[in-house]
Amino acid sequence: MLRRLLNSHLVGPYRGPLLLIVVLQAVQATATLILPNLSGNLINRGVLAGDNAYIWEVGGTMLIFSAVQIVFAAAAVYYGARVAMAFGRDVRRDLFHQVTSYSAREVGMFGAPSLITRLTNDVQQVQQLTVLATTMMISAPLTLVIGVVMAVREDVGLSVVVIVAVPAAGVLLGQLVYRMVPAFQVMQQRVDRVNGVLREQITGIRVVRAFVREPQERARFAQANEELTDTALRTGRLMAAMFPTVGLIVNVSSLAVLWLGADRLNDASMAQPGSLIAYLSYLMQILIAVVMATFLVSMIPRAAVAGERIIEVLDTESSVVPPASPVTEVPERGTLEFRSVGFRYAGAQRPVLSNVSFRVEPGQTLAIIGSTGSGKTSLVNLIARLFDATEGTVLVDGVDVRQLDPDILWGHLGYVPQKSYLFTGTVASNLRFGRPDASDEDLWEALEVAQAAGFVQAMPDGLASTIAQGGTNVSGGQRQRLSIARALVARPQIYVFDDSFSALDLATDARLRAALAPRTVDAAMVIVAQRVSTIADADEILVLEDGEVVGRGRHQALIESCPTYAEIVASQLGAGAVT
Repeated sequence: MLRRLLNSHLVGPYRGPLLLIVVLQAVQATATLILPNLSGNLINRGVLAGDNAYIWEVGGTMLIFSAVQIVFAAAAVYYGARVAMAFGRDVRRDLFHQVTSYSAREVGMFGAPSLITRLTNDVQQVQQLTVLATTMMISAPLTLVIGVVMAVREDVGLSVVVIVAVPAAGVLLGQLVYRMVPAFQVMQQRVDRVNGVLREQITGIRVVRAFVREPQERARFAQANEELTDTALRTGRLMAAMFPTVGLIVNVSSLAVLWLGADRLNDASMAQPGSLIAYLSYLMQILIAVVMATFLVSMIPRAAVAGERIIEVLDTESSVVPPASPVTEVPERGTLEFRSVGFRYAGAQRPVLSNVSFRVEPGQTLAIIGSTGSGKTSLVNLIARLFDATEGTVLVDGVDVRQLDPDILWGHLGYVPQKSYLFTGTVASNLRFGRPDASDEDLWEALEVAQAAGFVQAMPDGLASTIAQGGTNVSGGQRQRLSIARALVARPQIYVFDDSFSALDLATDARLRAALAPRTVDAAMVIVAQRVSTIADADEILVLEDGEVVGRGRHQALIESCPTYAEIVASQLGAGAVT
Protein backbone atom coordinates (compact mmCIF):
# COMPACT_ATOMS: atom_id res chain seq x y z
CA MET A 1 0.00 0.00 0.00
CA LEU A 2 2.79 2.42 0.91
CA ARG A 3 4.69 1.61 -2.27
CA ARG A 4 1.55 2.18 -4.31
CA LEU A 5 0.94 5.54 -2.62
CA LEU A 6 4.53 6.65 -3.24
CA ASN A 7 4.43 5.50 -6.86
CA SER A 8 1.19 7.34 -7.60
CA HIS A 9 1.89 10.59 -5.73
CA LEU A 10 5.70 10.84 -5.61
CA VAL A 11 7.61 8.88 -8.26
CA GLY A 12 5.14 9.62 -11.06
CA PRO A 13 4.56 13.37 -10.62
CA TYR A 14 8.10 14.24 -9.41
CA ARG A 15 10.32 11.96 -11.47
CA GLY A 16 12.50 14.86 -12.70
CA PRO A 17 13.24 16.41 -9.26
CA LEU A 18 13.87 12.93 -7.83
CA LEU A 19 16.49 12.23 -10.50
CA LEU A 20 18.13 15.56 -9.67
CA ILE A 21 18.18 14.60 -5.97
CA VAL A 22 19.80 11.26 -6.87
CA VAL A 23 22.58 13.06 -8.76
CA LEU A 24 23.11 15.56 -5.94
CA GLN A 25 23.32 12.81 -3.33
CA ALA A 26 25.65 10.72 -5.48
CA VAL A 27 28.07 13.66 -5.88
CA GLN A 28 27.84 14.47 -2.16
CA ALA A 29 28.48 10.84 -1.16
CA THR A 30 31.43 10.60 -3.60
CA ALA A 31 33.02 13.72 -2.16
CA THR A 32 32.52 12.37 1.36
CA LEU A 33 34.16 9.05 0.49
CA ILE A 34 37.20 10.69 -1.14
CA LEU A 35 38.05 12.80 1.91
CA PRO A 36 39.37 9.96 4.19
CA ASN A 37 41.72 8.79 1.44
CA LEU A 38 43.04 12.34 1.00
CA SER A 39 43.40 12.63 4.76
CA GLY A 40 45.46 9.43 4.89
CA ASN A 41 47.69 10.61 2.05
CA LEU A 42 48.11 13.98 3.76
CA ILE A 43 49.44 12.27 6.89
CA ASN A 44 51.58 9.66 5.14
CA ARG A 45 53.14 11.74 2.35
CA GLY A 46 52.85 15.21 3.79
CA VAL A 47 52.99 15.38 7.59
CA LEU A 48 55.30 12.41 8.18
CA ALA A 49 57.50 13.30 5.23
CA GLY A 50 57.58 17.01 6.12
CA ASP A 51 56.50 17.98 2.59
CA ASN A 52 54.79 21.37 3.10
CA ALA A 53 54.02 21.82 -0.57
CA TYR A 54 52.16 18.51 -0.62
CA ILE A 55 50.31 19.46 2.55
CA TRP A 56 49.10 22.71 0.94
CA GLU A 57 48.16 20.92 -2.27
CA VAL A 58 46.20 18.10 -0.62
CA GLY A 59 44.77 20.44 1.99
CA GLY A 60 43.40 22.71 -0.75
CA THR A 61 41.97 19.70 -2.55
CA MET A 62 40.25 18.58 0.68
CA LEU A 63 38.75 22.05 1.10
CA ILE A 64 37.34 21.86 -2.42
CA PHE A 65 35.83 18.43 -1.81
CA SER A 66 34.46 19.62 1.53
CA ALA A 67 32.83 22.59 -0.20
CA VAL A 68 31.37 20.27 -2.86
CA GLN A 69 30.07 17.99 -0.11
CA ILE A 70 28.41 20.88 1.75
CA VAL A 71 26.89 22.53 -1.32
CA PHE A 72 25.53 19.32 -2.85
CA ALA A 73 24.24 18.04 0.50
CA ALA A 74 22.43 21.33 1.12
CA ALA A 75 20.96 21.26 -2.40
CA ALA A 76 19.82 17.64 -1.96
CA VAL A 77 18.13 18.47 1.35
CA TYR A 78 16.51 21.58 -0.16
CA TYR A 79 15.04 19.79 -3.17
CA GLY A 80 14.18 16.74 -1.08
CA ALA A 81 12.22 18.88 1.37
CA ARG A 82 10.38 20.62 -1.48
CA VAL A 83 9.43 17.32 -3.08
CA ALA A 84 8.31 15.86 0.25
CA MET A 85 6.19 18.90 1.09
CA ALA A 86 4.63 18.87 -2.37
CA PHE A 87 3.93 15.14 -1.97
CA GLY A 88 2.13 15.78 1.35
CA ARG A 89 0.16 18.63 -0.21
CA ASP A 90 -0.97 16.44 -3.12
CA VAL A 91 -2.03 13.56 -0.86
CA ARG A 92 -4.01 15.89 1.42
CA ARG A 93 -5.64 17.47 -1.64
CA ASP A 94 -6.69 14.11 -3.09
CA LEU A 95 -7.93 12.88 0.29
CA PHE A 96 -9.97 16.06 0.76
CA HIS A 97 -11.53 15.78 -2.70
CA GLN A 98 -12.31 12.12 -2.07
CA VAL A 99 -13.91 12.77 1.32
CA THR A 100 -15.98 15.69 0.05
CA SER A 101 -17.33 13.43 -2.73
CA TYR A 102 -18.56 10.88 -0.18
CA SER A 103 -22.19 10.41 0.65
CA ALA A 104 -23.27 10.27 4.27
CA ARG A 105 -22.91 6.48 4.06
CA GLU A 106 -19.14 6.54 3.50
CA VAL A 107 -18.59 9.29 6.08
CA GLY A 108 -20.49 7.22 8.63
CA MET A 109 -18.54 4.09 7.69
CA PHE A 110 -15.14 5.66 8.39
CA GLY A 111 -16.24 8.09 11.07
CA ALA A 112 -15.36 11.79 11.09
CA PRO A 113 -12.52 11.46 13.68
CA SER A 114 -10.80 8.75 11.64
CA LEU A 115 -11.07 10.77 8.42
CA ILE A 116 -9.55 13.80 10.14
CA THR A 117 -6.69 11.66 11.50
CA ARG A 118 -6.01 10.23 8.04
CA LEU A 119 -5.95 13.69 6.48
CA THR A 120 -3.55 15.06 9.08
CA ASN A 121 -1.57 12.61 11.22
CA ASP A 122 -1.36 9.78 8.69
CA VAL A 123 -0.26 12.05 5.86
CA GLN A 124 2.35 13.58 8.17
CA GLN A 125 3.81 10.14 8.95
CA VAL A 126 4.25 9.29 5.26
CA GLN A 127 5.58 12.79 4.59
CA GLN A 128 8.24 12.40 7.29
CA LEU A 129 9.38 9.16 5.70
CA THR A 130 9.51 10.92 2.33
CA VAL A 131 11.72 13.68 3.76
CA LEU A 132 14.20 11.10 5.09
CA ALA A 133 14.06 9.01 1.93
CA THR A 134 14.75 11.95 -0.37
CA THR A 135 17.56 13.07 1.94
CA MET A 136 19.43 9.76 2.17
CA MET A 137 17.92 7.30 -0.30
CA ILE A 138 21.16 7.28 -2.37
CA SER A 139 23.85 8.63 -0.07
CA ALA A 140 23.37 6.03 2.70
CA PRO A 141 23.55 2.85 0.56
CA LEU A 142 26.25 4.37 -1.66
CA THR A 143 28.36 5.26 1.37
CA LEU A 144 27.79 1.81 2.84
CA VAL A 145 28.83 -0.14 -0.25
CA ILE A 146 31.66 2.03 -1.55
CA GLY A 147 32.86 2.75 1.99
CA VAL A 148 33.41 -0.96 2.58
CA VAL A 149 35.38 -1.21 -0.67
CA MET A 150 37.51 1.81 0.21
CA ALA A 151 38.13 0.54 3.75
CA VAL A 152 39.28 -2.86 2.49
CA ARG A 153 41.48 -1.06 -0.05
CA GLU A 154 43.21 0.80 2.81
CA ASP A 155 43.99 -2.38 4.77
CA VAL A 156 42.65 -5.89 4.17
CA GLY A 157 43.71 -7.11 7.58
CA LEU A 158 41.37 -4.76 9.42
CA SER A 159 38.39 -5.91 7.38
CA VAL A 160 37.43 -8.31 10.14
CA VAL A 161 36.09 -5.29 12.07
CA VAL A 162 33.80 -4.30 9.19
CA ILE A 163 32.73 -7.90 8.64
CA VAL A 164 31.64 -8.14 12.29
CA ALA A 165 30.42 -4.58 12.96
CA VAL A 166 28.11 -4.03 9.97
CA PRO A 167 26.12 -7.31 10.30
CA ALA A 168 25.95 -6.82 14.09
CA ALA A 169 24.52 -3.34 13.62
CA GLY A 170 22.04 -4.62 11.04
CA VAL A 171 20.84 -7.49 13.23
CA LEU A 172 20.51 -5.50 16.45
CA LEU A 173 18.79 -2.54 14.83
CA GLY A 174 16.64 -4.84 12.69
CA GLN A 175 15.30 -6.52 15.84
CA LEU A 176 14.27 -3.14 17.18
CA VAL A 177 12.51 -2.22 13.93
CA TYR A 178 10.75 -5.60 13.85
CA ARG A 179 9.27 -4.94 17.29
CA MET A 180 8.18 -1.42 16.26
CA VAL A 181 5.80 -2.56 13.50
CA PRO A 182 2.90 -3.85 15.67
CA ALA A 183 3.41 -0.99 18.14
CA PHE A 184 2.99 1.61 15.39
CA GLN A 185 -0.12 -0.16 14.09
CA VAL A 186 -1.70 0.04 17.52
CA MET A 187 -0.58 3.66 17.93
CA GLN A 188 -2.52 4.88 14.89
CA GLN A 189 -5.65 3.16 16.20
CA ARG A 190 -5.13 4.78 19.60
CA VAL A 191 -4.73 8.21 17.94
CA ASP A 192 -8.08 7.61 16.21
CA ARG A 193 -9.62 6.69 19.54
CA VAL A 194 -8.38 9.84 21.30
CA ASN A 195 -9.60 12.03 18.43
CA GLY A 196 -12.99 10.30 18.49
CA VAL A 197 -13.51 10.70 22.23
CA LEU A 198 -12.29 14.31 22.19
CA ARG A 199 -14.50 15.29 19.26
CA GLU A 200 -17.53 13.63 20.83
CA GLN A 201 -17.00 15.36 24.16
CA ILE A 202 -16.45 18.79 22.64
CA THR A 203 -19.47 18.46 20.35
CA GLY A 204 -21.69 17.17 23.15
CA ILE A 205 -20.36 19.40 25.93
CA ARG A 206 -23.84 20.76 26.73
CA VAL A 207 -25.28 17.29 27.15
CA VAL A 208 -22.31 16.25 29.29
CA ARG A 209 -22.81 19.20 31.62
CA ALA A 210 -26.58 18.89 31.66
CA PHE A 211 -26.31 15.32 32.96
CA VAL A 212 -23.30 16.07 35.20
CA ARG A 213 -21.18 13.51 33.36
CA GLU A 214 -17.88 15.40 33.50
CA PRO A 215 -16.21 12.89 35.87
CA GLN A 216 -17.21 9.91 33.71
CA GLU A 217 -16.18 11.66 30.50
CA ARG A 218 -12.85 12.69 32.03
CA ALA A 219 -12.30 9.08 33.00
CA ARG A 220 -13.19 7.91 29.47
CA PHE A 221 -10.76 10.37 27.90
CA ALA A 222 -8.12 9.55 30.49
CA GLN A 223 -8.37 5.87 29.57
CA ALA A 224 -8.00 6.57 25.84
CA ASN A 225 -5.17 9.01 26.54
CA GLU A 226 -3.40 6.53 28.84
CA GLU A 227 -3.64 3.76 26.23
CA LEU A 228 -2.09 6.07 23.61
CA THR A 229 0.60 7.16 26.07
CA ASP A 230 1.50 3.56 26.92
CA THR A 231 1.81 2.66 23.25
CA ALA A 232 3.82 5.80 22.50
CA LEU A 233 6.16 5.06 25.42
CA ARG A 234 6.67 1.51 24.17
CA THR A 235 7.59 2.68 20.66
CA GLY A 236 9.61 5.55 22.14
CA ARG A 237 11.68 3.15 24.23
CA LEU A 238 12.38 1.04 21.17
CA MET A 239 13.44 4.09 19.15
CA ALA A 240 15.49 5.41 22.06
CA ALA A 241 17.33 2.10 22.24
CA MET A 242 18.56 2.55 18.67
CA PHE A 243 21.06 5.31 19.40
CA PRO A 244 22.75 3.70 22.44
CA THR A 245 22.98 0.50 20.41
CA VAL A 246 24.61 2.34 17.55
CA GLY A 247 26.88 4.22 19.94
CA LEU A 248 28.01 0.94 21.49
CA ILE A 249 28.78 -0.58 18.09
CA VAL A 250 30.66 2.55 16.93
CA ASN A 251 32.77 2.77 20.09
CA VAL A 252 33.58 -0.94 20.22
CA SER A 253 34.43 -0.94 16.50
CA SER A 254 36.66 2.14 16.91
CA LEU A 255 38.51 0.53 19.79
CA ALA A 256 38.92 -2.66 17.78
CA VAL A 257 40.34 -0.73 14.81
CA LEU A 258 42.79 1.20 16.99
CA TRP A 259 43.86 -1.93 18.87
CA LEU A 260 44.31 -4.09 15.79
CA GLY A 261 45.75 -1.18 13.79
CA ALA A 262 48.38 -0.44 16.46
CA ASP A 263 49.50 -4.07 16.40
CA ARG A 264 49.68 -4.05 12.62
CA LEU A 265 51.73 -0.84 12.67
CA ASN A 266 54.13 -2.36 15.20
CA ASP A 267 54.72 -5.48 13.16
CA ALA A 268 54.81 -3.45 9.90
CA SER A 269 51.75 -5.25 8.47
CA MET A 270 50.23 -1.80 7.90
CA ALA A 271 52.49 0.47 5.97
CA GLN A 272 51.66 3.91 7.38
CA PRO A 273 49.60 5.56 10.20
CA GLY A 274 47.60 7.56 7.65
CA SER A 275 46.02 4.34 6.44
CA LEU A 276 44.81 3.63 9.98
CA ILE A 277 43.26 7.10 10.22
CA ALA A 278 41.62 6.68 6.80
CA TYR A 279 40.32 3.23 7.71
CA LEU A 280 38.86 4.59 10.96
CA SER A 281 37.13 7.40 9.02
CA TYR A 282 35.68 4.90 6.54
CA LEU A 283 34.44 2.74 9.40
CA MET A 284 32.67 5.73 10.95
CA GLN A 285 31.08 6.60 7.61
CA ILE A 286 29.96 2.99 7.10
CA LEU A 287 28.40 2.75 10.56
CA ILE A 288 26.74 6.16 10.22
CA ALA A 289 25.28 4.97 6.90
CA VAL A 290 23.98 1.85 8.66
CA VAL A 291 22.43 4.05 11.35
CA MET A 292 20.77 6.36 8.83
CA ALA A 293 19.50 3.45 6.78
CA THR A 294 18.17 1.78 9.91
CA PHE A 295 16.55 5.01 11.07
CA LEU A 296 14.91 5.27 7.66
CA VAL A 297 13.73 1.68 7.92
CA SER A 298 12.40 2.37 11.42
CA MET A 299 10.10 5.02 9.96
CA ILE A 300 8.69 2.60 7.40
CA PRO A 301 6.41 0.58 9.75
CA ARG A 302 4.41 3.58 10.96
CA ALA A 303 4.37 5.14 7.50
CA ALA A 304 3.21 1.80 6.04
CA VAL A 305 0.29 1.68 8.47
CA ALA A 306 -0.56 5.31 7.67
CA GLY A 307 -0.22 4.66 3.92
CA GLU A 308 -2.59 1.71 4.14
CA ARG A 309 -5.18 3.88 5.88
CA ILE A 310 -4.76 6.63 3.27
CA ILE A 311 -5.13 4.21 0.36
CA GLU A 312 -8.23 2.75 2.02
CA VAL A 313 -9.89 6.16 1.77
CA LEU A 314 -8.65 6.82 -1.76
CA ASP A 315 -9.90 3.39 -2.90
CA THR A 316 -13.35 3.76 -1.36
CA GLU A 317 -15.64 5.17 -3.99
CA SER A 318 -18.72 7.14 -3.07
CA SER A 319 -22.02 5.31 -3.36
CA VAL A 320 -23.33 8.49 -5.01
CA VAL A 321 -21.57 8.25 -8.37
CA PRO A 322 -21.48 11.30 -10.69
CA PRO A 323 -23.13 10.59 -14.06
CA ALA A 324 -20.80 9.61 -16.89
CA SER A 325 -22.73 11.85 -19.31
CA PRO A 326 -24.48 14.43 -17.14
CA VAL A 327 -27.65 16.08 -18.38
CA THR A 328 -27.22 19.85 -18.60
CA GLU A 329 -30.44 20.79 -20.41
CA VAL A 330 -33.59 20.27 -18.33
CA PRO A 331 -37.11 20.03 -19.81
CA GLU A 332 -38.84 21.60 -16.78
CA ARG A 333 -38.09 24.31 -14.25
CA GLY A 334 -38.60 24.18 -10.49
CA THR A 335 -40.32 20.78 -10.32
CA LEU A 336 -39.68 17.91 -7.94
CA GLU A 337 -41.09 14.40 -8.36
CA PHE A 338 -40.78 11.06 -6.57
CA ARG A 339 -41.85 7.97 -8.53
CA SER A 340 -42.31 4.86 -6.37
CA VAL A 341 -39.17 5.71 -4.40
CA GLY A 342 -37.75 3.31 -1.85
CA PHE A 343 -34.58 3.51 0.20
CA ARG A 344 -32.74 0.97 2.32
CA TYR A 345 -29.50 1.54 4.25
CA ALA A 346 -26.71 -0.94 3.52
CA GLY A 347 -27.17 -4.04 5.66
CA ALA A 348 -30.58 -2.95 7.01
CA GLN A 349 -33.25 -5.61 7.34
CA ARG A 350 -36.09 -3.36 6.25
CA PRO A 351 -36.35 -0.26 4.04
CA VAL A 352 -36.51 3.25 5.48
CA LEU A 353 -38.84 4.39 2.69
CA SER A 354 -41.22 2.35 0.55
CA ASN A 355 -43.18 3.31 -2.56
CA VAL A 356 -43.19 7.09 -2.00
CA SER A 357 -44.66 9.10 -4.89
CA PHE A 358 -45.52 12.80 -5.21
CA ARG A 359 -44.96 15.81 -7.47
CA VAL A 360 -44.40 19.44 -6.54
CA GLU A 361 -44.85 22.19 -9.11
CA PRO A 362 -43.41 25.72 -8.97
CA GLY A 363 -45.40 27.83 -6.53
CA GLN A 364 -46.64 24.78 -4.60
CA THR A 365 -45.75 23.75 -1.06
CA LEU A 366 -45.49 20.12 -0.02
CA ALA A 367 -45.34 19.43 3.71
CA ILE A 368 -44.09 16.19 5.21
CA ILE A 369 -44.99 15.14 8.73
CA GLY A 370 -44.71 11.98 10.73
CA SER A 371 -43.44 10.52 13.96
CA THR A 372 -39.76 10.23 14.81
CA GLY A 373 -38.10 7.57 12.64
CA SER A 374 -40.77 7.67 9.96
CA GLY A 375 -38.20 8.52 7.24
CA LYS A 376 -38.69 12.26 6.79
CA THR A 377 -35.03 13.27 6.81
CA SER A 378 -34.06 10.28 4.65
CA LEU A 379 -36.61 11.47 2.10
CA VAL A 380 -35.18 15.00 1.84
CA ASN A 381 -31.63 13.59 1.72
CA LEU A 382 -32.65 11.82 -1.49
CA ILE A 383 -33.67 15.15 -3.03
CA ALA A 384 -30.21 16.66 -2.49
CA ARG A 385 -28.67 13.33 -3.52
CA LEU A 386 -26.87 12.86 -0.24
CA PHE A 387 -27.98 9.26 -0.82
CA ASP A 388 -29.30 7.53 -3.93
CA ALA A 389 -32.69 5.86 -3.92
CA THR A 390 -32.45 2.07 -3.93
CA GLU A 391 -35.83 1.83 -5.68
CA GLY A 392 -37.76 4.15 -7.98
CA THR A 393 -36.70 7.51 -9.32
CA VAL A 394 -36.19 11.01 -7.91
CA LEU A 395 -36.59 13.73 -10.55
CA VAL A 396 -35.60 17.39 -10.34
CA ASP A 397 -36.72 19.59 -13.23
CA GLY A 398 -37.94 16.46 -14.98
CA VAL A 399 -34.55 14.66 -14.92
CA ASP A 400 -33.44 11.73 -12.78
CA VAL A 401 -31.04 13.19 -10.18
CA ARG A 402 -28.62 10.35 -10.93
CA GLN A 403 -28.30 11.67 -14.50
CA LEU A 404 -28.47 15.39 -13.77
CA ASP A 405 -25.28 17.46 -13.68
CA PRO A 406 -24.45 17.80 -9.94
CA ASP A 407 -23.76 21.54 -10.27
CA ILE A 408 -27.20 22.08 -11.80
CA LEU A 409 -28.87 19.88 -9.18
CA TRP A 410 -27.30 21.60 -6.19
CA GLY A 411 -27.57 25.02 -7.84
CA HIS A 412 -31.35 24.56 -8.16
CA LEU A 413 -31.80 23.46 -4.53
CA GLY A 414 -31.93 25.62 -1.44
CA TYR A 415 -31.43 23.11 1.36
CA VAL A 416 -31.76 24.03 5.03
CA PRO A 417 -30.78 20.96 7.09
CA GLN A 418 -32.28 19.82 10.33
CA LYS A 419 -29.11 20.73 12.20
CA SER A 420 -28.19 24.25 11.14
CA TYR A 421 -24.49 24.74 10.58
CA LEU A 422 -22.55 27.96 10.07
CA PHE A 423 -18.94 28.27 8.97
CA THR A 424 -16.09 30.23 10.49
CA GLY A 425 -16.16 33.75 9.07
CA THR A 426 -18.69 36.56 9.16
CA VAL A 427 -22.45 36.83 8.79
CA ALA A 428 -21.94 38.05 5.24
CA SER A 429 -19.56 35.24 4.22
CA ASN A 430 -22.03 32.66 5.52
CA LEU A 431 -24.96 34.23 3.68
CA ARG A 432 -22.96 34.41 0.44
CA PHE A 433 -22.03 30.72 0.71
CA GLY A 434 -24.37 29.76 -2.16
CA ARG A 435 -24.09 33.02 -4.10
CA PRO A 436 -20.74 34.82 -3.72
CA ASP A 437 -21.79 37.79 -5.89
CA ALA A 438 -24.81 38.71 -3.75
CA SER A 439 -24.92 42.40 -2.77
CA ASP A 440 -25.41 43.69 0.76
CA GLU A 441 -28.96 44.67 -0.22
CA ASP A 442 -29.65 41.06 -1.18
CA LEU A 443 -28.31 39.91 2.18
CA TRP A 444 -30.45 42.34 4.19
CA GLU A 445 -33.52 41.40 2.13
CA ALA A 446 -32.98 37.72 2.91
CA LEU A 447 -32.40 38.53 6.59
CA GLU A 448 -35.67 40.48 6.71
CA VAL A 449 -37.60 37.52 5.29
CA ALA A 450 -35.86 35.10 7.68
CA GLN A 451 -36.65 37.36 10.66
CA ALA A 452 -32.94 37.72 11.34
CA ALA A 453 -32.33 41.37 10.43
CA GLY A 454 -33.02 42.58 13.96
CA PHE A 455 -30.37 40.58 15.79
CA VAL A 456 -27.81 41.04 12.98
CA GLN A 457 -28.28 44.82 13.20
CA ALA A 458 -27.76 44.55 16.95
CA MET A 459 -24.40 42.83 16.45
CA PRO A 460 -21.33 45.07 16.84
CA ASP A 461 -20.32 44.95 13.15
CA GLY A 462 -23.58 44.01 11.45
CA LEU A 463 -22.91 41.87 8.38
CA ALA A 464 -19.19 41.89 9.21
CA SER A 465 -19.77 40.38 12.67
CA THR A 466 -17.76 37.26 13.38
CA ILE A 467 -19.35 33.81 13.30
CA ALA A 468 -17.52 31.05 15.14
CA GLN A 469 -17.13 27.54 13.76
CA GLY A 470 -20.51 25.85 13.71
CA GLY A 471 -22.18 29.11 14.71
CA THR A 472 -21.54 28.45 18.40
CA ASN A 473 -21.54 32.17 19.24
CA VAL A 474 -25.20 32.59 18.27
CA SER A 475 -28.30 30.86 19.63
CA GLY A 476 -30.02 27.88 18.02
CA GLY A 477 -32.88 30.01 16.75
CA GLN A 478 -30.47 32.56 15.30
CA ARG A 479 -28.51 29.79 13.56
CA GLN A 480 -31.73 28.50 12.00
CA ARG A 481 -32.74 31.92 10.75
CA LEU A 482 -29.28 32.60 9.31
CA SER A 483 -29.39 29.20 7.58
CA ILE A 484 -32.79 30.06 6.09
CA ALA A 485 -31.45 33.45 4.95
CA ARG A 486 -28.46 31.69 3.36
CA ALA A 487 -30.85 29.55 1.28
CA LEU A 488 -32.90 32.62 0.31
CA VAL A 489 -29.81 34.51 -0.90
CA ALA A 490 -29.04 31.67 -3.33
CA ARG A 491 -32.49 32.14 -4.99
CA PRO A 492 -32.99 28.45 -5.82
CA GLN A 493 -35.86 26.95 -7.77
CA ILE A 494 -36.65 24.36 -5.09
CA TYR A 495 -36.56 25.02 -1.33
CA VAL A 496 -36.14 22.12 1.08
CA PHE A 497 -36.66 22.89 4.77
CA ASP A 498 -35.84 19.89 6.94
CA ASP A 499 -37.51 20.75 10.24
CA SER A 500 -35.89 24.17 9.91
CA PHE A 501 -38.37 26.07 12.07
CA SER A 502 -38.15 23.89 15.19
CA ALA A 503 -36.03 26.38 17.19
CA LEU A 504 -38.39 29.30 16.48
CA ASP A 505 -41.23 30.41 18.72
CA LEU A 506 -44.73 30.31 17.24
CA ALA A 507 -44.90 34.06 16.61
CA THR A 508 -41.52 34.17 14.79
CA ASP A 509 -42.48 31.01 12.88
CA ALA A 510 -45.72 32.62 11.70
CA ARG A 511 -44.01 35.88 10.66
CA LEU A 512 -41.28 33.99 8.80
CA ARG A 513 -43.75 31.86 6.85
CA ALA A 514 -45.82 34.92 5.97
CA ALA A 515 -42.72 36.71 4.68
CA LEU A 516 -41.54 33.60 2.89
CA ALA A 517 -44.71 33.11 0.82
CA PRO A 518 -44.25 36.01 -1.65
CA ARG A 519 -40.50 35.34 -1.91
CA THR A 520 -41.03 31.72 -2.98
CA VAL A 521 -44.08 32.21 -5.19
CA ASP A 522 -42.26 30.83 -8.28
CA ALA A 523 -40.39 28.06 -6.48
CA ALA A 524 -41.36 24.59 -5.32
CA MET A 525 -41.12 24.18 -1.57
CA VAL A 526 -40.78 21.07 0.59
CA ILE A 527 -41.19 21.53 4.34
CA VAL A 528 -40.48 18.80 6.87
CA ALA A 529 -41.97 19.77 10.22
CA GLN A 530 -43.06 18.45 13.55
CA ARG A 531 -45.48 21.29 14.30
CA VAL A 532 -48.87 21.16 12.64
CA SER A 533 -49.16 24.96 12.74
CA THR A 534 -46.14 25.23 10.43
CA ILE A 535 -47.68 23.12 7.66
CA ALA A 536 -51.44 23.73 8.02
CA ASP A 537 -51.52 26.02 4.97
CA ALA A 538 -49.50 23.72 2.68
CA ASP A 539 -50.96 22.80 -0.72
CA GLU A 540 -50.42 19.13 0.08
CA ILE A 541 -49.40 17.31 3.24
CA LEU A 542 -47.69 13.92 3.13
CA VAL A 543 -48.07 11.80 6.27
CA LEU A 544 -45.32 9.22 6.76
CA GLU A 545 -45.40 6.25 9.10
CA ASP A 546 -42.65 3.60 9.10
CA GLY A 547 -41.43 4.87 5.75
CA GLU A 548 -44.79 4.58 3.99
CA VAL A 549 -47.26 7.24 2.93
CA VAL A 550 -50.37 6.72 5.06
CA GLY A 551 -52.08 9.96 4.16
CA ARG A 552 -51.94 12.83 1.69
CA GLY A 553 -54.05 15.89 1.10
CA ARG A 554 -54.80 19.24 2.71
CA HIS A 555 -54.98 19.88 6.43
CA GLN A 556 -58.74 19.64 6.98
CA ALA A 557 -59.19 16.66 4.67
CA LEU A 558 -56.44 14.71 6.42
CA ILE A 559 -57.98 15.31 9.82
CA GLU A 560 -61.07 13.50 8.57
CA SER A 561 -59.40 10.78 6.48
CA CYS A 562 -56.06 9.98 8.16
CA PRO A 563 -56.09 8.68 11.76
CA THR A 564 -52.32 9.17 12.10
CA TYR A 565 -52.56 12.85 11.15
CA ALA A 566 -55.62 13.36 13.32
CA GLU A 567 -53.70 11.92 16.27
CA ILE A 568 -50.78 14.31 15.63
CA VAL A 569 -53.17 17.29 15.43
CA ALA A 570 -54.94 16.24 18.62
CA SER A 571 -51.66 15.86 20.49
CA GLN A 572 -50.56 19.38 19.52
CA LEU A 573 -53.73 21.44 19.19
CA GLY A 574 -56.11 19.49 21.40
CA ALA A 575 -59.08 17.28 20.59
CA GLY A 576 -61.18 20.33 19.67
CA ALA A 577 -59.04 20.96 16.60
CA VAL A 578 -59.95 17.53 15.23
CA THR A 579 -63.68 17.57 15.78
